[in-house]
Amino acid sequence: MVVVTGWRAELFGSPARAAVSLLLLAALGWAAWHAVDWALLNAVFRPDAQACRAVHHGACWGVIAEKWRPMLFGRYPYEEQWRPAIAVALLSAATLLSAWPRCWRWWLAPLWLGTLAVAVLLMFGGVAGLSQVPTSRWGGLPLTIGLAVVGLALAFPLALVLALARRAPWPAVRALAATYVELIRGVPLISVLFMASYLLPLLWPAGWKPDVLVRVLAGLSLFVAAYLAEIIRGGLQAVPHGQTEAAMALGFGRWPVQRDIVLPQALRLVVPALTNNVVGTLKDTSLVTIVGLFELTGALGLALGGDPTWRPFYLEGYLFIAAVYWVLCFGLSRYSAWLERHLASAP
Repeated sequence: MVVVTGWRAELFGSPARAAVSLLLLAALGWAAWHAVDWALLNAVFRPDAQACRAVHHGACWGVIAEKWRPMLFGRYPYEEQWRPAIAVALLSAATLLSAWPRCWRWWLAPLWLGTLAVAVLLMFGGVAGLSQVPTSRWGGLPLTIGLAVVGLALAFPLALVLALARRAPWPAVRALAATYVELIRGVPLISVLFMASYLLPLLWPAGWKPDVLVRVLAGLSLFVAAYLAEIIRGGLQAVPHGQTEAAMALGFGRWPVQRDIVLPQALRLVVPALTNNVVGTLKDTSLVTIVGLFELTGALGLALGGDPTWRPFYLEGYLFIAAVYWVLCFGLSRYSAWLERHLASAP
């Protein structure tokens, strides 16, 4: 008698399993064939709206060829779109450089400050002969990347302070940190964005109204910091307390113990959770559309909503935006897996 083991046992270990597996495989094959037929065999790839309308059972990828620039750059002036393209390239290069452990040196912080300054100057203009572009016209991929990168960069130091404050020996400090974290985590991000955009300006002095992008960025950073703080606190609790006691017995101060012994181990332990939060933050930037900022998904609505010629092909546009998000998020997940392996093999 032949004994079926492993995945074959899971799929074909009994007549009932074999029948269900064959049915599922047949359904997947049918769906895959129709997907290939719609997306490739009968698709229109050239930017020809008439040809797209003539094909009833195929995708119109020509809408991407026609509208990719407003999809990626939103309402930014067409002739100036090289500026956000360079800004995205600079932010991406700084992010990739920061992801390399050999570059975790003191100069990384000033490099980021310089990169952010150059990116903002490129986007906003008004210097070096660049025309000024208000933030209300920023959008698409540069806004998505900028909100995610800058929001996380601002949120992480605050999260570290909150995580350490929740483990502080002073009850008042612990209570304040816990109140902030639980208050922010108890409301959805959409309500924080609404408050930052519409409620806070009513409380500020007359004549002082920060830009909506600044307000949204502040709200996003404060929101993300609460979640990051809990992740970091979990890592701090996972480090054996005996290490802290041993270091203190050797004469180390409280802060050197946290900085040189506890925090490096804690952050190493929570790499998967941190990556999950980063991916979630990247996708949550799509919510800023409700307060008048048009990131990737909002830029798609601007690109197709006002053009009746290409308006029927929203599905292809959303698939293109989904592919952009998938590339970014999949890259982050693969980097997280590589970083885990690298840190596990590091001395």
